[in-house]
Amino acid sequence: MNTEDQARQDLLAATRRLSSAGLNSGTAGNLSVRIEGGLLITPSSVPPEQMGPEDLVAIDHQGQPLAGRATVPGRSPSSEWRLHADLLGQRPEIQAVVHCHSIHATALACHGRGIPPFHYMVVQAGGPDIRCGGYATFGSQALSDLAGQALEHRQACLLAHHGQVTLGATLAQALALAIEVETLAQMYLAALQLGEPPLLSEAEMGRVAEQMRLRHYGALGAAG
Repeated sequence: MNTEDQARQDLLAATRRLSSAGLNSGTAGNLSVRIEGGLLITPSSVPPEQMGPEDLVAIDHQGQPLAGRATVPGRSPSSEWRLHADLLGQRPEIQAVVHCHSIHATALACHGRGIPPFHYMVVQAGGPDIRCGGYATFGSQALSDLAGQALEHRQACLLAHHGQVTLGATLAQALALAIEVETLAQMYLAALQLGEPPLLSEAEMGRVAEQMRLRHYGALGAAG
């Protein structure tokens, strides 16, 4: 199996995992992975259970089909291809992007709220908090720009009235982080039932980040 064939198998498995984990439903959300010359991205309007490796779409960073790749008739890249292409273009250290509409993270995003340092595992997203980027119409350049800003020095963000985005040095890492962000969002919403929770200091979050790097723990460890 060549490299791109393996990428197709891995991306399909990750797409189904995202759905089975309850982070997406129906045709919501999209995933991509870097390949030579561009990216491989999930198609528009195809449920994961009906998707095969041949349905995944290979495009360049301008959204055009990559030369020499056969595309299943009627298959087009996700409407969010621009978000994926821009992030992969801007962040050479990442190999994969996961975007989903997980319930708890999206609930926070609908209030324009990010996730503050209420729990030390927030550091897994690359900093002391998980920002919420502003709202723009799906598929637009404006949305891609807002996501890029919210992800500056971060591996994850929320998008107002939309969902969450995670990045990874591997597809598995980006997927695991999406699951972690949803878990943290659920925990934060539960904590808010008792009022605003106390927050960990920036200094403590820095110590946590260093411990994770030293222990090769999660996204930070892998990046370190």
